[in-house]
Amino acid sequence: MTERPLRFCHITTFYPPYSFGGDAVYVQQLAYALAERGHHVEVIHCLDSYNLLAHDGELRQSTDHPNVIVHRLKSRAGALSPLATQQTGSPFFKREQIEKILARGFDVVHYHNISLVGGPKVLELRAPSPEAGNTAVKLYSTHEYWLVCPMHVLFRYDGVACTEKKCLRCTLANKRPPQWWRYTPMLQNALKHLDMIIYANNFTRAQHRTLGYEPPHAFLPYFHMAMPEPKSTEHAAADKPYFVSVGRLEPLKGVHTLIPFFREYERARLVVVGDGSQRGELEELAESSPNIEFTGWQDHTQISGLLRHATALVLPSLCFESGPLVMLEAALQRTPIIGRAIGSIPDLIESIAGGFTFHDDVSLRAALDRLLDAPGEREAIGARAYAAYRRHFTPEAHLSKYRDIIQEAHDKRQNRT
Repeated sequence: MTERPLRFCHITTFYPPYSFGGDAVYVQQLAYALAERGHHVEVIHCLDSYNLLAHDGELRQSTDHPNVIVHRLKSRAGALSPLATQQTGSPFFKREQIEKILARGFDVVHYHNISLVGGPKVLELRAPSPEAGNTAVKLYSTHEYWLVCPMHVLFRYDGVACTEKKCLRCTLANKRPPQWWRYTPMLQNALKHLDMIIYANNFTRAQHRTLGYEPPHAFLPYFHMAMPEPKSTEHAAADKPYFVSVGRLEPLKGVHTLIPFFREYERARLVVVGDGSQRGELEELAESSPNIEFTGWQDHTQISGLLRHATALVLPSLCFESGPLVMLEAALQRTPIIGRAIGSIPDLIESIAGGFTFHDDVSLRAALDRLLDAPGEREAIGARAYAAYRRHFTPEAHLSKYRDIIQEAHDKRQNRT
């Protein structure tokens, strides 16, 4: 493939502002970065899926690049459309719309979270006519663990990270209808239509070894696009130092493990950023402690401002994170990271030399005290993390590796044909 501008189609279930997590943020940033460099970018996502799962009705602000075309799929079937996809593993009501968009012709079709936008069968879709072009390189990014986990996150019904398959019991405990297609060869057959599967790190790759069939794979760490200057916050002028936790307030994120600790920790405060189903429970657990503050949802510039002046970002996740983007934002703001030693968190902290890991309250306290007692060390860690960000996690670094992956996938396809 040449250096000419390419035509990209990204297919995902959620896309800002109709989204919930970091996978959608990544797709938007990638689309933006590609469009900024002159490529043609289109995004397909399922509006019906968002409407089915959004309970608070509050839509977050989001700005798209003017050169990114976004197709928000909406079916007359409404909520029945994503439910049909969840049960059958196919685009079902969305098939015709997706094929019509693919007929526009693309060089690269990149799949992300396809759980409700098309299931495994969406990987098999082609433009309806040969002349429309069916030579696109097909990539799939594993932002979560949907390929091997019906619940996406490898977090079991009993509140621990999944190391032993109990899929049916877990699905029923989470009040989801079982996906019987997972007990057929459908997924393995669909994966054969891919040219490359992309992992963000070795840990995520290791969790997918049970697939049975895997296309050629490549590693592509996440990146973070620098936002406008962070907004100043009242926390910067506060007398008492603070640590910040950022993310969805759900049990698998582990924020509930921090609340009792910081109720008793007198040296610093905890600022909890985010919203979710567990927020009310967490606020009740905090017992109106003056040491713990809940800010609710914050935009990127507000989060950047909070991180810049925090002693550290604390990641208490209990699940196998595949690469939280907030860690890269912390590195950009020269803020150390203290993360639970689980999933990909330790590897990422080590790769940016950006902080410490903890296993329990004792090791958490040791890490907090160390940064509070040695401001110079906090500054040195932050400087190392920022240098690592500049080397490896900028849009330029990411797109360079992304281009190499596309070229490799293209060459493999040419060799096969």
